[in-house]
Amino acid sequence: MRYDIFFSICQTPVDGYQPSEAVMFRNFFHQIEAADRLGYEIGWVAESHLSSQVQKRTSEPVVPHWEGEIGLNVDILQLALQVFRRTKRIEVGSAIMNILCNGGPVAHAERIAAFLALHGLDASERRKIHIGFAAGRFDFMNRAYGIGPRNALEKAAWSVLKGQVMRSAAIAFCRLLRGDELSSDMLPPVVLRRELFRSDEAWDVIRALAHGAEEIVIPPFYSFELLQIVPREFRRDLLDLVAGSHDPVVQEEVNRILPAKVFNLSITRPDVIEDTHRRMAAAYHPDGGPWQRDYMPRTVMVFLNEQPGLSASERREAARAEARAANVAYWKALEGTVDPKKVEQAADNALVGDAEQVANQAVERFHRDDRLMLWFDFFNHDSDRVVANMTAFAEKVIPRIEAALR
Repeated sequence: MRYDIFFSICQTPVDGYQPSEAVMFRNFFHQIEAADRLGYEIGWVAESHLSSQVQKRTSEPVVPHWEGEIGLNVDILQLALQVFRRTKRIEVGSAIMNILCNGGPVAHAERIAAFLALHGLDASERRKIHIGFAAGRFDFMNRAYGIGPRNALEKAAWSVLKGQVMRSAAIAFCRLLRGDELSSDMLPPVVLRRELFRSDEAWDVIRALAHGAEEIVIPPFYSFELLQIVPREFRRDLLDLVAGSHDPVVQEEVNRILPAKVFNLSITRPDVIEDTHRRMAAAYHPDGGPWQRDYMPRTVMVFLNEQPGLSASERREAARAEARAANVAYWKALEGTVDPKKVEQAADNALVGDAEQVANQAVERFHRDDRLMLWFDFFNHDSDRVVANMTAFAEKVIPRIEAALR
């Protein structure tokens, strides 16, 4: 297995304590510097935009029950520059860059080109930036930049239409990063058809708004004449793309342009994971070489207790209590934002217990060639404790896993 760490920088109250933004950033650097020393390979950082507290007072609040801010990282490229300055070997990933808002795919492609041109000036530089890209989970962030329903039909179809907008944006994003000259009329049109919807009833609602049309062409959200991003001569060898879409069409289309790995959610079912590996073995762009299992990092929440002064049974019970409390808070905060059917069918990939239990669970649940994206700071603002858990995993859990896999 390979081991990365996921950082949320999520400013939410825990037991009445809500750290300042400065403390949150200091905690992040404390933790990623420790991750670097401990040998973790990539530090993946969640992205968020705009205040989730203020959006609760708008006409369409997306996360009405969330307390505090969902996240403070609004620019992975600036954050990555700081990480590279402070560390020696760890790489940085976005989990996940929203390519719809903040200027859309054109602006994001150009920002990445500029970052890589500067990052790669040193010919000996080998550390990559891993750009996970997607449409953004919370629509209030996109609406502020004009990416949202523009009429009654688009509002009724938005849960499907947003994915089609993402498809068009992802193609533009990857083509521009490849170096193409591109105009918006060179992109596939956004078209709604019956097969995109879950039921005939859902499609009939959309067709009625479109006066019975069998195909509904949606005017583009991004309209631009021929352009090409600059800089053009940036270090593409330092860029690793990871598609944050679960749509097989998107995953395969972007791989006809550039090599793009794939994200999954922590709750993704094992059968979906295996099906994705089978598809990507055939679809992965040949410039990336053969598809490998660790090209799809597995998000894993870790509730590990190796605190001194406790018996094994006390450590295990304490870890279970921490997991219960964190998950109750999380799902309560996201009430109404996650499909209940997906939650019911979700895989429970959390690792909970002392070092021995956590190692056994990892060996049982994951393939020996998986890449684990370990989430230690889940609703935990005690940075010293987070680092202690990261250390215990590196020093006590990983050796047990590796011994079991020999």
